[in-house]
Amino acid sequence: MSGLMIATTPENHLTLFDLQRIVRATLEERFALPLWISAEISEIKVNYSGHCYINLVEKGSGEGTPRAEARAVIWRSAYTRLASYFESQTGTRLAAGIRILAKVMVIYHEVYGFSLQITDIDPSYTLGDVERRRQQTIRTLHEDGVWDMNRELRLPRLTARIAVVSSATAAGYRDFMREIGSCGYALHATLFDSVMQGAAAEDSIVASLEAVAAREEEFDAVVIIRGGGSTSDLSVFDSYRIASHTAQFPLPVITGIGHDKDVSIVDMVAHTSLKTPTAVAVWLGERMAAEEERLAGAARELRSAAAEMLNEHKGAVERAAAELQRSIIRNIVGESARLDMRTADLYRQARHLVEAQRRRLDAAQQIADSRKVENILRLGFAVVRAGSHAVVAAGELRPGSMVDITFAEGRATAEVVEAKHR
Repeated sequence: MSGLMIATTPENHLTLFDLQRIVRATLEERFALPLWISAEISEIKVNYSGHCYINLVEKGSGEGTPRAEARAVIWRSAYTRLASYFESQTGTRLAAGIRILAKVMVIYHEVYGFSLQITDIDPSYTLGDVERRRQQTIRTLHEDGVWDMNRELRLPRLTARIAVVSSATAAGYRDFMREIGSCGYALHATLFDSVMQGAAAEDSIVASLEAVAAREEEFDAVVIIRGGGSTSDLSVFDSYRIASHTAQFPLPVITGIGHDKDVSIVDMVAHTSLKTPTAVAVWLGERMAAEEERLAGAARELRSAAAEMLNEHKGAVERAAAELQRSIIRNIVGESARLDMRTADLYRQARHLVEAQRRRLDAAQQIADSRKVENILRLGFAVVRAGSHAVVAAGELRPGSMVDITFAEGRATAEVVEAKHR
């Protein structure tokens, strides 16, 4: 029926059933053998009966609206075998978001339409695709120039205020908090509750990181922790969005994602990567213990240096005190001698001054004595008084006036006969 052309008229038309049957026959003839096709799983559901129903998509170059989509089924008889083998080879369960290479039978039903029956899956294709996506994410982070940014941040010596991105119900988070509580140090952990697996995990973890960044000043570091799980459960930590946020985060990021075999891209770009949530808590406690020991050692060194310095300065002070004492004694002796000499000089100067003053006083006394009235009178002088005042000029007297005359020895009263004024 290859290249079959069917012409119809209103009189010679086909029923819908006839058309569907022709389409079916054409597909069965054209695709008689199973085909290998590649596609991405967009939805997957295992029915209670054991059959697995899958939606396959082929995304466009912009990873937006699918350019192809089809329903597929894996019957119960094959599903258990295929799913188990796939997981054993890839470490990942069949899940949404995974690309697979599947061997399919093309099925067309008149009522249910087009679908595919999966009879085999090649796990090596999925492994290769996952690795290709990982390598592309790593290349992009390098090209963005953010690969080393978080590792270049300085982790505070006292990392005590911790923002925790995890699920509140996760066993890993409980293990982390239990270890934090028993380490003996005041570590304060603030939980930013997040979905850690499944389709909602990427958006949830990114939202939590953004919430921590908005409160950056409240924390010393951020911890991303999750317990163990399958590769598919942990594949979200290879996400470009989460890895980019981690690489550019303003605080040091410490990861404890429970996988021993592989290292996620988030682990690669984080400041510090450890294997499990418990290992992160132990590391934080050991870091606090190391800082305590460092401070204790510094205190011991400081005390020792202070004691040594004190001893050195004590000797220097004692030597300086002894030298000061000797200097003071020398100065006292010297000043005492100079003081004695100065005192003798002052004594001599004072004595000379006193003698000179005494001579001046004697001369003055002699002059004063020579000027006493009685001494003057003994020289032949007399004091003339008219009434109560002494007469010093003849003009003060009138003829007939009575005067008293005092001599060196005795007194006399006389009448003025004549008074001449020069």
